[in-house]
Amino acid sequence: MQNPAERRAFWQLQFCVFLWGFTAILGKLITLSATPLVVWRMALSTVMLALLPSAVAGLRRLERRAVLRHSLAGAVIALHWLTFYASIKLANASVAVACLALGAVFAAMIEPLVTGRRHERSELLLGVAAIPGVLLLIGGVPQGMLTGVLVGIVSAALTALFSSMNRRFINQDEDPGMVSLLQLGTGTLFLAAAGTLIFGPAETLLVPQASDFGWLLLLAAVCTVLPFILWLRTLHHINAFGTQLALNMEPVYAIILAALLFSEHEELTPTFYLGAVIILATVFLQPWLNRRRTERRPTD
Repeated sequence: MQNPAERRAFWQLQFCVFLWGFTAILGKLITLSATPLVVWRMALSTVMLALLPSAVAGLRRLERRAVLRHSLAGAVIALHWLTFYASIKLANASVAVACLALGAVFAAMIEPLVTGRRHERSELLLGVAAIPGVLLLIGGVPQGMLTGVLVGIVSAALTALFSSMNRRFINQDEDPGMVSLLQLGTGTLFLAAAGTLIFGPAETLLVPQASDFGWLLLLAAVCTVLPFILWLRTLHHINAFGTQLALNMEPVYAIILAALLFSEHEELTPTFYLGAVIILATVFLQPWLNRRRTERRPTD
């Protein structure tokens, strides 16, 4: 971090990650299936963002091309959350968040394609180094959770794509609340329409029970709207790979909480945790390699 803006962005991102660490726990507590859970999460978040005057005002000044770009990003984040919570329901919270750590590996491959920056060989090598961790992670879960692992890996790829798209398309002059409102609003409409066509309205638009609605409000306000806006601010100073790197603290928080609250460690073998450690280690090596590469680069 070279300047105060980058340092501020770093700490904002860490706060976001801390809040996001609770999303898997809340997803475990909410009894809704993945599709209505995500529809309600995004719908409630959209309503909250619509209460921000700056967010609504910014929509009126947005060009059509920008609306289309942010709408596409909204569909991607909807699919990411859908697969993330599906992974929790098919396996458990620990498996879902461990798979999310692969987002940094996917970001190393996806961000250069989306943003146009060149591929870094060190990032690609770290992606290859993470493969043994993935194999150990898969081998360390019960047979009945394997589908949850595969869905979790898809979720990691989608979050890397979403981060890369926002890094490419968000303008510094755009209000983060407005961007969040547009992306979450269009994502809600996309998922509600797609879910209704595939699963039917009774499943997709299922009204939650009172206890679930309380958890959903907490999920929307504290774990979605607030960190989402702060995270968008950080993208002006931290690239998608750096964002994914910071997000690897989310599995650490969530796995510890899942073990304490749900005793999920009893469902998983030491092989799973060894795989998770290898995946986390490979992506945490990236800042060190970047620093070494910068130090070796000759100055003009």
